[in-house]
Amino acid sequence: MNGQAAGGTADDGGSPSGSSTGAAPEAAGGPEAGTGPEAGTGPEVGSGPGTGSGPEAGTGRAAILRAARRAFAFRPYAEVTLRGIAAEAGVSASLIVKHFSTKERLFNTVADFGPAADLLFAAPPDSLGRHLVLTVVRSRREQQADPLLRVVFALGNDDERVLLRERFGEQITRRLAALLPGRERALRAELVVGQLLGLGATLSLHREGANARATPEQLAALYGPSLQRLINGSTD
Repeated sequence: MNGQAAGGTADDGGSPSGSSTGAAPEAAGGPEAGTGPEAGTGPEVGSGPGTGSGPEAGTGRAAILRAARRAFAFRPYAEVTLRGIAAEAGVSASLIVKHFSTKERLFNTVADFGPAADLLFAAPPDSLGRHLVLTVVRSRREQQADPLLRVVFALGNDDERVLLRERFGEQITRRLAALLPGRERALRAELVVGQLLGLGATLSLHREGANARATPEQLAALYGPSLQRLINGSTD
């Protein structure tokens, strides 16, 4: 499912490995740019091309990935263009080609949940609940990106959805299940992931609500214990 493209132009229309090139049945309309599941506290708050606190800051790559996540979430794959992503990110289409070569490779990067999993699961099981909440909240506020929510909102044809679900299941849900102690690990992992997706959806829905005024630590103190109970499992 992670085949490589053979090169292309700035508007390469190649489809992701295993997917067709036809337009998906869904309409391309959707929420305005910067207000969807990949947005943090507002439309590109405090951001510009290449902004962020990670190693990609200043290269434009982070801004490209933010714009690409929104584009692929709100439009069928066939209707997304590199020029459109470049305009949203405030960079040139040639810079996208420099970083990712083709639209297919950019989509495959967006569909890769491995880096998100590395951040989410970088804590021992006995403190993982709090860490998960802090990671989601800080990612949204500092990077203007939810690490998981794009899997829920992504549009596209069946093959594109299958690719996202397969990667999400392998890299997030099953990886989490392998970290959990006790019985019913697969079930508990699915419920933990469901609560994290619910957290992201709530933060998006109430973007200017009370949660926006709460610190990440406050949110973790309130939301983390329910996650931690699932992570710990039964004490029987």
